[in-house]
Amino acid sequence: MLDRFFELSARGSTVGREVRGGITTFMAMAYIILLNPIIIGGAQDVTGAKLTIAQLTTSTALAAAIATLLMGLVGNAPLALAAGLGLNAVVAYQAAPHMTWAQAMGLVVLEGAAIIVLAVTGLRTLIMNAIPLALKHAISVGIGLFIALIGLVDSGFVTRGSGTPVQLGATGHLTGWPVAVFCFGLLLMIALYARRTPAAILLSIVITAVVAIVVNSVATIDQADWGVVAPKVPESVVSAPDFGLIGQVDVFGGFATAGALTATVVLFTLVLSGFFDAMGTIIGVSDEAGLVDEQGRVPRLGRILTVDGVAAMLGGVTSSSANTVFVESAAGVGEGARTGLASLVTGAILALSLLFTPLAAVVPAAAAAPALVLVGALMMMQSRNIPWHDPDLALPAFLTIALMPFTYSITNGVGAGLIAYTLIKAARGKFGEVSWLLWVVSLVFLAYFAIDWVGGFFG
Repeated sequence: MLDRFFELSARGSTVGREVRGGITTFMAMAYIILLNPIIIGGAQDVTGAKLTIAQLTTSTALAAAIATLLMGLVGNAPLALAAGLGLNAVVAYQAAPHMTWAQAMGLVVLEGAAIIVLAVTGLRTLIMNAIPLALKHAISVGIGLFIALIGLVDSGFVTRGSGTPVQLGATGHLTGWPVAVFCFGLLLMIALYARRTPAAILLSIVITAVVAIVVNSVATIDQADWGVVAPKVPESVVSAPDFGLIGQVDVFGGFATAGALTATVVLFTLVLSGFFDAMGTIIGVSDEAGLVDEQGRVPRLGRILTVDGVAAMLGGVTSSSANTVFVESAAGVGEGARTGLASLVTGAILALSLLFTPLAAVVPAAAAAPALVLVGALMMMQSRNIPWHDPDLALPAFLTIALMPFTYSITNGVGAGLIAYTLIKAARGKFGEVSWLLWVVSLVFLAYFAIDWVGGFFG
């Protein structure tokens, strides 16, 4: 029954691989259960009110669990969903200062509704299918570099330099036990993967997490050096969830409180970022999983996009911020996940984390980050499919790849690549080779990049 429903054999997978992949994805993304409450809870709304960490933790885990389970059952894709980084910052620091939390979450609900409309009408699918295959491969490569950089930064292996944008370690050299633990985990993961050890990524995360707990217990370490999660045996295993934020939403109130222009700018930013972040991640992870066909199409794309929109609305209803497809899903794909069964596993563990939140605080970035670096390297292999000899595609592909890690945004990379592609075709008089949708999308991205200027002009 599982084989028929999830197409396991057709996609070259097994139940065991899906379970390993689902667990690996959870461990790679578990940090969001703790990080999202810190980001949202660290801001205050126009009235000076703050949301509590306990309630935000429950909302974050609940929304992620429901959305990921839906993706497994409806989309049959190895894609996990949770509160999107970047999107939560827009809600916390761009929306909340001008309106109440309930009104800010109302804009998130509207964002999800807009994405659902785009998906149901087929417009979002048309846009994704209109993107040249070479740029889809470039999106995969760019995401690979992006998640690798996330892993290197989260682990402290790469930091902001005093005279350079980035540097090795905190001082220009590798220092501190957390970085040492990360290096151990990365080398172990590479060795196990090279030996084709089953569950190499998952096994490495578990072993490294245990090593981190031991190191943290015997060495004198500033707990902040570990990042959001400091590895230690939790004082308790079970904690009661607090559902106090569920349903605290005012869908249209933000337009009255903040003004129509301000609320519209925030909504536009949320829709565009959510739309193309998810699009890039879906293409990149699906490409890495071997689910993209010769024309660059993703199976069940309409369902996947609809679930993504529902997840965004769910984030607003639960006050956890907009939920979207998580790029860390690539870690599970690297472990063998190919179907929605992996998402069911991830979603089930996310649901369990509502009761076992203390256990989510066991795995530090130093243990999970090596998976992002290794999977990033694997996704780089898609660069072989980009026709680097063709300037019409090579230049847009380069901008797509480079700007994702350099600007810490999938959306920026997709936008720059599409604008460059349409510009090159126009400059060479090849207007007929560009879909009218790409012209529209390029104009939208131009407005997106200039949104602060536009807002200042009308403000």
